[in-house]
Amino acid sequence: PAGSMALTASLLPPLLLLLGRPGLGAPGQGAGTWSRFARLPYPQDQLFLHDTFPDGFLWGAGSAAYQTEGGWRQGGKGASVWDTFAHRPATPPGAAPPGPVGGDVASDSYNNLFRDVEGLRRLGVSHYRFSLSWARLLPNGTAPANPAGLAHYGRLLARLRELGVEPVVTLYHWDLPQALQDAFGGWASPVLPRLFRDYAELCFRHFGGQVRYWLTMDNPYVVAWHGYGTGRLPPGVRGGPRLGYLAAHHLLQAHAKVWHLYNDHFRPAQRGKVSIALSSHWIKPQHMTEKNIKECQKSLDFVLGWFAKPIFIDGDYPESMRSNLSSLLPEFSEAEKKYIKGTADFFALSFGATLSFQLLDSHMKFQQLESISLRQLLYWINSEYNNPQIFIVENSWFVSGTTKKDDAKYIYYLKKFIMETLKAIRYDGVNVFGYTVWSLLDGFEWHRGYSIRRGLFYIDFQSHDKKLIPKSSVLFYQKLIEKNGFPPLPENQPIEGVFPCGFAWGIVDNYIQVDTTPAQFIDSSVYVWDVHQTKKLIKVDGVYASKRKRHCVDFAAIRLQISLLQEMHVTHFHFSLKWSLILPLGNLSLINHTLVHYYQCFASELLRVNITPVVALWQPMIENQELPVSLAKYGAWENTETVQAFVEYARFCFTSLGDHVKFWITMNEPSVKNLTYTAGHNLLKAHAKVWRLYDKEFRRSQKGKISIALQADWVEPACPFSRNDQEVADRILEFDIGWLAEPIFGSGDYPEVMRAWLHRINGVDLYNFHLPYFSEDEKKLIQGSFDFFALSHYTTTLVGSEKEDAVKYDHYLEVQMINDITWLHSPSRAAVVPWGLRKLLKWVKSKYGDVPVYVMANGIDDGQNMVHDKLRVYYIQNYINEALKAYTLDDVNLQGYFVYSFNDKTAPKYGLYSYVANQYEPKPSLNHYREIIGNNGFPGPETPELLCPEEVALCPECHFFRKRKSLLAFISFIFVAFIVTIVFITYYSKRVERRYK
Repeated sequence: PAGSMALTASLLPPLLLLLGRPGLGAPGQGAGTWSRFARLPYPQDQLFLHDTFPDGFLWGAGSAAYQTEGGWRQGGKGASVWDTFAHRPATPPGAAPPGPVGGDVASDSYNNLFRDVEGLRRLGVSHYRFSLSWARLLPNGTAPANPAGLAHYGRLLARLRELGVEPVVTLYHWDLPQALQDAFGGWASPVLPRLFRDYAELCFRHFGGQVRYWLTMDNPYVVAWHGYGTGRLPPGVRGGPRLGYLAAHHLLQAHAKVWHLYNDHFRPAQRGKVSIALSSHWIKPQHMTEKNIKECQKSLDFVLGWFAKPIFIDGDYPESMRSNLSSLLPEFSEAEKKYIKGTADFFALSFGATLSFQLLDSHMKFQQLESISLRQLLYWINSEYNNPQIFIVENSWFVSGTTKKDDAKYIYYLKKFIMETLKAIRYDGVNVFGYTVWSLLDGFEWHRGYSIRRGLFYIDFQSHDKKLIPKSSVLFYQKLIEKNGFPPLPENQPIEGVFPCGFAWGIVDNYIQVDTTPAQFIDSSVYVWDVHQTKKLIKVDGVYASKRKRHCVDFAAIRLQISLLQEMHVTHFHFSLKWSLILPLGNLSLINHTLVHYYQCFASELLRVNITPVVALWQPMIENQELPVSLAKYGAWENTETVQAFVEYARFCFTSLGDHVKFWITMNEPSVKNLTYTAGHNLLKAHAKVWRLYDKEFRRSQKGKISIALQADWVEPACPFSRNDQEVADRILEFDIGWLAEPIFGSGDYPEVMRAWLHRINGVDLYNFHLPYFSEDEKKLIQGSFDFFALSHYTTTLVGSEKEDAVKYDHYLEVQMINDITWLHSPSRAAVVPWGLRKLLKWVKSKYGDVPVYVMANGIDDGQNMVHDKLRVYYIQNYINEALKAYTLDDVNLQGYFVYSFNDKTAPKYGLYSYVANQYEPKPSLNHYREIIGNNGFPGPETPELLCPEEVALCPECHFFRKRKSLLAFISFIFVAFIVTIVFITYYSKRVERRYK
């Protein structure tokens, strides 16, 4: 029923409130973050949250002057430390020479101001974060000001005002004027804070009337540590930790001076806000121990807390830094502490690829594990720094420098980060009021040069005009802004309803457990018990009792499996026969009669308890593809003799088991990934010949049905707006499913997409795979050789056309596998995507018509952990609900659903029964599946009652009686008459006796 639906994301806030939201923050309170998130309900907390952001939430994009402006010698601009650094003989680490030098030209935004603003208009953002070039406004770092620079930024602000886009302006984004580095030693000098204040005053006076949000500087950690400590970044001073901490000391003083300047002299008139953009990584403990959690807390103190605690708490460095660094860390006077404390009007956070995983010093991880959980970082900041208003002023990931329009990887990281921000707001009570994608357009990516891209708009750096070309991420972000998040959609909601009468509810076991050891004493020898001496049984030679006929009850293994299946309340049980064991030599010269009898018994016992056996003749396995050795040794399915051998094997199975089995699968999940085109060709002919054999010789007497079961995972274009990605998805579906499905269920021949693609690559590639042709007779043989469409479905895959990750790129089909990191994943990393099943079922109907469909296997692994069985409960619930949508809303002729798998003994980690110490134990998911079966779906208050006739299992042993109903009626009449006669005789005899007495 609807009340038993799996817990959805919308029900989570009350649960999370019980776990506690952060109260008033204080240093050290963030340490509770790790234990809190370890206790959140699984998998509900990880589900995608369909909700919107608060009204008035700010959506924006950003850029930095040195990364995008170019024009390094134009308009009177002075040199910055990055100009000098980029022009050194050695290229920056990670850059991709040959190519543009540093930010000399970059995206050429200096000469394309209106181009960039047009990109903002197209996105529909509410704000634009950009930085002012200190060296463009003050070429020597100090007065006089450069009129051309002032005019440039004045034009930009005026155009933003015309569009209604709020400017968020950074005074200093790493590009210190080289003159200040040469004259004073840059941020290593105590003179710099005063000079920075003077620069800020110029900016406030000229631009402050048009700017409500100011950021004094960006990521001081990188400037101090890598600019003056390690020397990895400009100005490249390798001063070691002591100089790095000293530079940070001056940066904090400079920030505080600028904040007080604005607060005292400009805030009353301009009514703006000032903060500092602080960047951080996220870290998780190797193990959930108090010691490891302390190390994680220390890691964040050393990176984010280094600057955040003085500003947001008490004007001084974190205690963990003080106690660990001793004299390396400069001291603030009490007056300085008071002066620095509280110098931020909001918490400006930068989180993404620049610091995390790239510029984070490895020593500052303290042997713990980096993570990209923005949500947990937001919660930690909330707890640690007294619930500040948080403005995410930089966030995104990156794609390869060769990626052009279809930046799927970028989209899914963006989706993850925005989703985590939404959860932080809705679930955790974190006060986030704005989000900024980084960046508006591709540019120079600091130490990575042009080897990666982070822009929403593509720039061809080699072109002269530097046009903005929208990537797929532009459409994604644009629609997200329009909707203010991820509002619930009807197709995301579960539905109520039931499946039709006679719907097949099944369970799958690859191969049943075969144990032919008899359960009873069936030895025909005669024994004498020596009760006087040895006390043992002594066999009497030459004397035998009459042999008892073997019975199915002799097999204890069957009784156990049947009882476990009965507990599930399933109506069908699907398993595969072992061809290699039934006919060890591949022909009828040697038959394993004991095994055949075991299968007969198993099927008949299933029928006895009203469970329909669904039997596959062959299922490929790793060893010899589960073919008899003689066939596997001589080419397997490459050899046409295997086709005929399969037909003879099938004939034998139909003859031996056909009275018990009415639901046949010729081949179960033949793997196209490991199939040559020749093998696939022969496999199709073998299937068709077996189907025709059954249809012609066995169907009339046995009254069964037969088809093939194909593995059919759904394939979705990674960029839903990309025609190229859609073409790739269509191609993969035809190669993965259509290859075997189209000849049988469609035209009788292979898909045109396959032939066209192979013709294309065979002409230009080293691959010379030939897709065989069917004769007209073979087409007629294969086409229509089905009674239903059986498919196994486990997951959904995203595919793209742009090569991003060589490990996951298929050169043969020119397809890039992509991962949506917002999806739930099993312990083996299989994606849990319930709506993929519905899309697949609709695709089958659109391709092959109103064919009866069975979902023959559907399941997920659990990692041998009962916590993960909660994921299977969610999986079964939601995949079945999507199947119901396909049946109810899409009119798919769905007739059955089977869960994979029966137990962990035969399919480790996938079973509904665990198997430990020779004992089977039902998992919670079994009970959940049984409840769904009992309800025949998900009935609700408005669901009409479905009255189904009582179904009776087919019983081969009852065939004798069904054919002789008249005889049975006559015998019954005679029996009743006999009983009545006896009753009358007895009654009257007693009356006569009493009369004589």
